[in-house]
Amino acid sequence: MIKKFLRAFALLAVPFLASIFIRIIYATNKKKFYSPETIPDESTIFACWHGELLMLPYAYQKYRKTPHAKVLISSHFDGLLISKTITYFGLGTIAGSTNRNAAKVLIQAIKALKDGYDIGITPDGPKGPRHKVADGMIVMAQKTSKKIVLVRIIASKYWQLNSWDRFMIPKPFGTISYYMTQPMAMEDLGLEEARDMIENRLNNYEKTDK
Repeated sequence: MIKKFLRAFALLAVPFLASIFIRIIYATNKKKFYSPETIPDESTIFACWHGELLMLPYAYQKYRKTPHAKVLISSHFDGLLISKTITYFGLGTIAGSTNRNAAKVLIQAIKALKDGYDIGITPDGPKGPRHKVADGMIVMAQKTSKKIVLVRIIASKYWQLNSWDRFMIPKPFGTISYYMTQPMAMEDLGLEEARDMIENRLNNYEKTDK
């Protein structure tokens, strides 16, 4: 009973407080964007490593003044906290991952893309391995002929959790740099070729298109 109460309280309080914290962190940091000036209005997949997820809404807001996106989030309790947090930034969610309930999640994501929603995804989430791309994002891009924008979010000052993804929390009064690629098509690539290309582009983020 107590555990249920604490969880209910956490779901009510933590997302609100987290959204305020994220806004404060963003406001108190300098921002640098190394990215295309524009991307097409058509639905697009935005992808970043799981450990850099915290500040992703602001990468998205650079291109979409009116949010119209769904983010793939784990259905576990920590995923519920994240889901509720990002609603404060106008983002919807698809519960699950491309590792668990893969078929169901892919169907929902593909439908959302066809309905005009952008998709946010962490290609190494929800449980890793860290910085290794799962097939799900590639499959949904190929099935819908939608393009992928790769995002790296690098803070000059940060706390780093001792978690599998080494989750990064930027500190105030530093610089947050966003490195974003041109939209990338996947249709003509095999799965292995696409995985290698995405991992290479994400891990060599300073060489992404500007």
